[in-house]
Amino acid sequence: MGGQEVKQLEECSVSNALGTWVFSVAGALLAIPVGIKRKSLAPLVFFGTTGTMLDIIMGISACEREHAERQMKLLEAQNSAAEMGSEPQS
Repeated sequence: MGGQEVKQLEECSVSNALGTWVFSVAGALLAIPVGIKRKSLAPLVFFGTTGTMLDIIMGISACEREHAERQMKLLEAQNSAAEMGSEPQS
């Protein structure tokens, strides 16, 4: 079961990291006018990589949050099943 859990977490991380693109686009859109004004590609590199890193971090955070919620539900289900099994029969 541990291998399956790692695979699900990995798939979630990849899909969430690739599914977010807002900061990458915002970084590129901000970098274009700044780069033209400075006549340099440095702003594109800086804002582009920063935006991409933010997208990846946000995607992984969302995945970790989903994983924690799933684990919490599983734990609650196990606890309720244990409580049902330990209740005395009337």
